Amino acid sequence: MPELPEVEVCRRGIEPELLGQTVLGVTIRTPRLRQPIPPELAACLPGCRIDAVRRRGKYLLIDCHRDDLRGSLIIHLGMSGNLRFVPPEQPPGRHDHFDLQLPTQNLRLADPRRFGLIAWQAGHPEACEAHPLLATQGIEPLSGAFTVDWLQAAISRRASPIKPVLMDSHLVVGIGNIYASESLFRAAISPLRAANRIAARHLDGLVSAIRATLSDAIAAGGSSIRDYVHSDGGAGCFQLQVAVYGRTDEDCPRCGGRIRQIRQAGRSTYYCPDCQD
Repeated sequence: MPELPEVEVCRRGIEPELLGQTVLGVTIRTPRLRQPIPPELAACLPGCRIDAVRRRGKYLLIDCHRDDLRGSLIIHLGMSGNLRFVPPEQPPGRHDHFDLQLPTQNLRLADPRRFGLIAWQAGHPEACEAHPLLATQGIEPLSGAFTVDWLQAAISRRASPIKPVLMDSHLVVGIGNIYASESLFRAAISPLRAANRIAARHLDGLVSAIRATLSDAIAAGGSSIRDYVHSDGGAGCFQLQVAVYGRTDEDCPRCGGRIRQIRQAGRSTYYCPDCQD
């Protein structure tokens, strides 16, 4: 599933092509993905000028307006979705479910597994925060608000292992399985350690590790493990830089110990038991 780095790479890829464009129309080929695509988009979007392309967690927000209307298109890529620009005359493929029609090209959503979604929030951009999809989202880990003091207070009552806690989007958004494992390795913290038993000095290292891991992943174009590709069809390469993820029984690059794989909250966790404690 695309996580924060992949969605941010997607946002940066489509933003230059969308800003200032006027929407000519929409094509809805599949009325329902994870949830129904709002049919009113066919009436709302034509004539709207695109003002901004934002990201909130793993959601893309396309802010637009016309004289009598203002709102934001909300897009989630699900497990296998991708956005790409295509010529208006290009026939749709089997999994091409939605087109945003622009003057010279279309922005097309493909989603083979149909776990993505498209929604609409009327009003000024700030109104998006009240949308049910976004209202329960946690803090942005690359924002200035994500500090050691904030993290220490947020996990002070959480006795669960730290890795599943970091992946809770109600607490912190966008730290997926790869990035949680890699961040904990960089911080030399065991994924098994109870969240509320981690000392402040180690949390300082964890905050820095999370920021660095996500930033490095964005710079590398994200991670292409299964279906994820960029808006231009290219693949991310952060998976080529990982220290522990997917490296079961390989040597730890820090201490030479053996990387171990376990299951936590239904997901695979990778870590070095010799140097992560």
